[in-house]
Amino acid sequence: MKTSTRVVVIGGGVVGCSVLYHLAKAGWTDIMLIERSELTSGSSWHAAGGFHTLNGDPNVAKLQAYTVGLYDELEKVSGQSCGLHLTGGVMLAESPERMDFLRTLHAKGRHLGMQTELITPSEAKAMFPLMDESQFVGALWDPVEGHLDPSGTTHAYAKAARTLGAEIVLRNPVKELTQDADGTWNVTTEQGTVRAEHVVNAGGLWAREVGRMVGLELPLLAMEHMYLLTEDMPEVIAFNEEFGRELIHAVDFRGEIYTRQERKGMLLGTYEQACVPWSPVNTPWDFGHELLQPDLDRLAPSLEIGFKHFPPFENAGIKQIINGPFTFAPDGNPLVGPVRGLTNFWSACAVMAGFSQGGGVGLTLANWMVEGDPGADVWGMDVARYGEWATLRYTNAKVRENYSRRFRIRYPNEELPAARPHQTTPIHDIQVNENHAVMGDSWALETPLWYAPSVEEAHDVVSFHRSNDFAHVAAEVKNVRENVGITEISNFAKYEVTGDGAEAWLSHLMTNTMPKLGRMVLTPMLNEFGKLIGDFTIAKLGENRFMIWGSSAAQIYHMRWFERHLPDDGSVAVKRFGMNLNGLSIAGPNSRKVLEKLTDQDVSNEAFRFMDSRQMDVQGSPCIVSRISYTGDLGYEIWCEPAYTRKLYRDIKEAGAEFGIRDFGMRALLSMRLEKNFPTWGHELRPIYGPFEGSMDRFVKLSKNDFIGREAAAKEKADGPKLRRVSFMIDADTADVMHDEPVWAKVGNTDYGTVGAPEKVGPRRFTDDGTELDPPGMGTITDGEWRVVGWVTSGGYAHGVEKSMAQGYVPAALAGHGDEGMFEIEVLGVRRPAVIAVQPPFDPEGKRMRGIA
Repeated sequence: MKTSTRVVVIGGGVVGCSVLYHLAKAGWTDIMLIERSELTSGSSWHAAGGFHTLNGDPNVAKLQAYTVGLYDELEKVSGQSCGLHLTGGVMLAESPERMDFLRTLHAKGRHLGMQTELITPSEAKAMFPLMDESQFVGALWDPVEGHLDPSGTTHAYAKAARTLGAEIVLRNPVKELTQDADGTWNVTTEQGTVRAEHVVNAGGLWAREVGRMVGLELPLLAMEHMYLLTEDMPEVIAFNEEFGRELIHAVDFRGEIYTRQERKGMLLGTYEQACVPWSPVNTPWDFGHELLQPDLDRLAPSLEIGFKHFPPFENAGIKQIINGPFTFAPDGNPLVGPVRGLTNFWSACAVMAGFSQGGGVGLTLANWMVEGDPGADVWGMDVARYGEWATLRYTNAKVRENYSRRFRIRYPNEELPAARPHQTTPIHDIQVNENHAVMGDSWALETPLWYAPSVEEAHDVVSFHRSNDFAHVAAEVKNVRENVGITEISNFAKYEVTGDGAEAWLSHLMTNTMPKLGRMVLTPMLNEFGKLIGDFTIAKLGENRFMIWGSSAAQIYHMRWFERHLPDDGSVAVKRFGMNLNGLSIAGPNSRKVLEKLTDQDVSNEAFRFMDSRQMDVQGSPCIVSRISYTGDLGYEIWCEPAYTRKLYRDIKEAGAEFGIRDFGMRALLSMRLEKNFPTWGHELRPIYGPFEGSMDRFVKLSKNDFIGREAAAKEKADGPKLRRVSFMIDADTADVMHDEPVWAKVGNTDYGTVGAPEKVGPRRFTDDGTELDPPGMGTITDGEWRVVGWVTSGGYAHGVEKSMAQGYVPAALAGHGDEGMFEIEVLGVRRPAVIAVQPPFDPEGKRMRGIA
């Protein structure tokens, strides 16, 4: 074994071998994989081996599609068969609600270029005759599903990596990880110590233990997972003989069952409600190629439904029951990327769907390590999406919930209960007990969503359609627009930047010029490739003191970036407040009148202008007050230490009583931002979009200093953005868009002239090295033909203007067309007429928030 190498990958499962192969393919050949036992010794060897491309996150779905498409190449490079069976598969809906869910998946598939199809139960039965079609109302067909040989596929990755020069060391447990002052890692193993520039934690079942070697508690948990293999089934044999092919895959959501053909019988697995964690605190190092004791009783409720839905299974003999552990993160997605605070320590773990996602994870991490960027939008997998609140017990509770709901519908207005409440503000009890707030989970913080008239009504009726909150959210919006409202904003991210070099450093990171003393600016932040990685409000409170507000969910993501770029001379310090700074916002035409009663400072329109920010006492509480509001109305954000929050809230409510003050929640706030065409980080603004694509033009000052990403941004502007963020008003019915719905356009119509090359629009695809390709499937378009040209990023109902609205991306050449009859947006399977709102429908000139209306 070598004593030094560029990269050590810890773990010889499918993910570790994929990372090794992709690093070697990218040209890094001085690399080594170290495995404690044999390849596939953890979860890979006993996996069911299924794969699919559909995923609730379209960006993860793209990486799954890449993984499936990789297997042919892998066999050719390695000479090792992956045992690929591309059978296709169906998801079966037993109810109208489940059918609505499948319609949303089908719609997402459209803008990804997937060839899914909604079919009838009889059409599904023709491909999967074991089902009783009377038990279902419809299905979604996906031709890109199948299964493979888990062991063969893992070895194919390994052989391909070796062919390219990588080294694999087996039967060599890692005992310790330390780092020298120069950043070099010392990987201490049973066979000796290896010095490495990079370490990749692909430890699988032992990833948590590998993380603990460097003081890291990763949010992942292994769960017992069972599937059974039947004896030969006459129905399977008869189908094979008649049609000369295998049975397709099938997922039965009601029974929480997945099933496929295995030899002449069937494989049937469940995500049972009575789920059991495996080794919830420590993973034993001596566990290897072993299985866990089966427990058929836990599967009984699912099997009972399965026998009803698939009658032949009831008479099939069980040949074997496989019970083995798989690792999950709290949301079921992998944990991938550089770990904040640790130089060159990378995560590639919690990949429970290794044969659907392993190739994409390997590609992403290799891109990130070699090029400095993952090459795609991988926020849904980024290890930085969790904060320090994701503790061991929190993780264990959320993973159990996620596992038991894997085949359950997740409604757009559904809030899940496990591990809650976790973080609360000092007025949580007031919100719940006095105000009857329906609370939501915002990065593990309890945040008011809307307010019910009584405690009995304080809950969501979950639905894909407008629900029981609709009228109450409308009333909250109406009161803000006519009087004044108050809302909690503690779920924003808060940072303080100080030091002699603070202003120059921020100017280097941000696209906008920095504010003058007592003023604020809005500014994007770009990566080196000119893509949007942040969106902030920055206030200058002192000569060397700045406050920054941003997206709560991206706090660790942004701190990782901030710390990476801090100067070595100590001239800049960054502090993240977390919940040590609370926020309340008042908004509406009477909001100034409320503030005037609470402070001795002059807050007139002339003395305290729009985008001013300063320290002031509010009814005796020391605060930072900023004249800004995400509602798009006259408003103020008031920030204080938690010790003052409860008093401050009571003071504001008392002062505002004569002006009609009432609480409004996050849903009302998001409704109001829609009618102002305001984007949100994580939806409209993400790392696959440039600032001009995101319509952030006025916040990008190309004339100022050489900020990160400036050259790429300048090129984007000079070349013209390919896409453009726009707002739509939709002729909706009882349901509004959520996100990822396809946008249709009547492109090529001579009434609109030349609107750009249709073959260039649609979903984004990338080569192995991250180069963007033209989307597939557009072809030559006839005049007046409807095609999918874009996608929705977020939306809902804008109560202030009484319109269903959405934001999304379309080809730049189409973005200026506000013509009726040109666009349609698919909502629950129905294409609804839509019109681009070129100007915000509420207060287009911004007079309200500037106090001049």
